Amino acid sequence: MTVAVELLRALPKVELHCHIEGTMRPETVMDLARRNHVPLPANDVRDLYRYRSLDEFLSVFWLVQSVLVSRDDWARLAYESVVDAAAAGRVYAEVFVTPARHLAAGQSLRGVLAGLGEGLAAGDADTGCRTMLIVDMDRAYGPDAGRQLVEGLAQLRRAGAVGTERVLGIGMDSTEIGVDPLGYVPAYRAAAAAGLRRTGHQGENSPATAVAAVVEQLGAERVDHGLSLAHDAALVQRFADRRVPLTMCPTSNVVIANAFPTVAEHPLPRLRAAGVLVTINTDDPALTNLDLAREYAACAQAWGWDFDQMVDLAVDGVSASWLDEADKRALAERIRTEAVRLRPAPDPLAGS
Repeated sequence: MTVAVELLRALPKVELHCHIEGTMRPETVMDLARRNHVPLPANDVRDLYRYRSLDEFLSVFWLVQSVLVSRDDWARLAYESVVDAAAAGRVYAEVFVTPARHLAAGQSLRGVLAGLGEGLAAGDADTGCRTMLIVDMDRAYGPDAGRQLVEGLAQLRRAGAVGTERVLGIGMDSTEIGVDPLGYVPAYRAAAAAGLRRTGHQGENSPATAVAAVVEQLGAERVDHGLSLAHDAALVQRFADRRVPLTMCPTSNVVIANAFPTVAEHPLPRLRAAGVLVTINTDDPALTNLDLAREYAACAQAWGWDFDQMVDLAVDGVSASWLDEADKRALAERIRTEAVRLRPAPDPLAGS
């Protein structure tokens, strides 16, 4: 089964797992590196975009992050990110930013969020999209830094700081190996007390018990990746019964995490068949030569899914989002209405 990528590009889509730093155009990386005197170990930064493990990818991701120095840099990143995603049919997104390294280098959370808010507002105005933020804790910095980040974010929101109107919630990302997610209980409790929504990266290279802990002990409302959940049938059933969403990134799990040889072997179809609410996302598209339309097309081809199945997936993205119920209904209806217009006519020669 092949669904044309241009058909999927025209389909309105939601994205819930995309790191805004990982959307930076290679040309922008090189331009900002020159401007901010950040040395790059390659003439073309794309020469670095090959990964043998998640931790190897993270070293490249951190290098890309390091070129973001000023509020204007963050605004440029955000604007270009929205424009590029809109060209792939994305109409609503909840994107991650992980500011720990920038805060450690002397930037302020206030400045980072102000720049992002400015760029997202301009991008949304030019494209008709809606883009919100999730502020992620970087596990490489430890639980105390994570709690401090959440508390600082809550304080800025109470003060009405510029950019915080875009912030829906918090998450955590970066390395999983050797990190006990339960160390982040205080940070997640602080987030809940501040009225922030909660998610967390887990299960990319940690066991299913860690995925369960993020939901059942940290209080996360959804899980980013969650690959190892597929190894525990009882947990799969619990997630299905509770409709806990997994924001999955099949191509990333092949190219970055090297978790599977091909997208065809990704567990998303099995999890979905078991009733788990799963969504398709790009993770770090500029670092994997990807966009959301091509991710949809790659998945459709790998799993033999037709256009209607991909439409159902797009609607599931709405269900997994943190939109309010009225906005969810409106966006789901928009997707289904547009799908009717786009749906290919039946082939009169099929089956003859």
